[in-house]
Amino acid sequence: MRAVVRQYTGVSTLIDEMAQRQGEVERILGAVPGFNAYYAVRDGDKLTTITVCADDAGTELSTARAGEWVRENLPELTASPPQVSEGDVFLSFTSH
Repeated sequence: MRAVVRQYTGVSTLIDEMAQRQGEVERILGAVPGFNAYYAVRDGDKLTTITVCADDAGTELSTARAGEWVRENLPELTASPPQVSEGDVFLSFTSH
């Protein structure tokens, strides 16, 4: 599995739009081949997203689709590009 973490700052507008259009975001990213999970974490006007996919192709496509969605839906957004980290998942568990 691969995970990509995107960190944005100064993006209250983006956070609000994502919250209001949650179903749309879910459809776009959920359709990525090999998609496993997506998390969006708000810390004031900072946003961290975590996407987990089966492989590099999935995380790369999810990053591209996320960028497209932002450009199409928030063309006035003046935030800096996100800081992106990506790597292999070596430990994964959930509560039961």
